[in-house]
Amino acid sequence: MPNTILFLCTGNYYRSRFAEILFNWLAREQQLDWIADSRGLRLEALNPGPISRYTLSALQEMKIPVAEPIRYPITVAAVDFEAARHVVAVKEVEHRPMIDRAFPEWVERVEYWGVDDVDFAGPEIAIPELEILVRQLVERLRSGGPIGRG
Repeated sequence: MPNTILFLCTGNYYRSRFAEILFNWLAREQQLDWIADSRGLRLEALNPGPISRYTLSALQEMKIPVAEPIRYPITVAAVDFEAARHVVAVKEVEHRPMIDRAFPEWVERVEYWGVDDVDFAGPEIAIPELEILVRQLVERLRSGGPIGRG
């Protein structure tokens, strides 16, 4: 069984989905014994479909295929934390309080990034930031570096 990275964002619609799909693409490419999954901390009923058009567009531009059928967002549960070897929340200011409320035993065991959602940064900013961070994480894993908090 490969090791699992769990990416978290608020809605599991945009940022965490991009990170998950990009990570899996890079991990396969570099033959890492890791696989990514993603979940949301508070799903939004307003999401018009299974995945953000920004995520799909960015992946398409990168020529990274998205498996069909595309799954809908999933809310994180305790079992998801337990199954993951490493957990990354994409925006500390936004997600640390959510994790602390719902999963306080995990709040200090999560690596936090600083990637804003579309209400604070457009995809032209957030997607490249996520790409850099995911690539850095893959490189850390590839080189045997630490996977603790970032």
